[in-house]
Amino acid sequence: MKHGKKYNDSRKAVDSAKQYASEEALSLVCTNAKAKFDETIEAHIRLGVDSRHADQQVRGAVVLPNGTGKKVRVCVFCKENKYAQAAGADYVGGQDLVDKITKENWMDFDVVIASPDMMGLVGRLGKVLGPRGLMPNPKAGTVTPDVAKAVTEAKAGKIEYRLDKTNIIHCPIGKASF
Repeated sequence: MKHGKKYNDSRKAVDSAKQYASEEALSLVCTNAKAKFDETIEAHIRLGVDSRHADQQVRGAVVLPNGTGKKVRVCVFCKENKYAQAAGADYVGGQDLVDKITKENWMDFDVVIASPDMMGLVGRLGKVLGPRGLMPNPKAGTVTPDVAKAVTEAKAGKIEYRLDKTNIIHCPIGKASF
């Protein structure tokens, strides 16, 4: 198989037999970023766990110091609209948003946050939000009474990580320009 010049140059810079320290590997990735756009750097971590056991599930969320480099559209289900809108939420509502999502198949958002008292309404959207990975979850911090804090974290670059079927965690950690 033939490869391009940029690929071959990057391939020569990396010694496949050597194990790099994290700082050295990150600097090597940033120096070899040669695309015409700002490349995303991802971490893929293989853990020695079995996801079939409940006590070995790995899942959580973390706020990155420089964000992910993406603009995030946040949809909030809560009764007190003023706090969520002041925090920077793009869409805020209750039953009106549920109707819009179910009837018009509207999905113009990246993160869904809900207050606990609204989970009865949001639960009806499980078949729509669940397969897309947008269903609010208390473990991920998207079901919370402090909606304003959750919105500011989501806008700042909060990422969720969890094991996939092969027990590997995949998550973006930043851009090459960071």
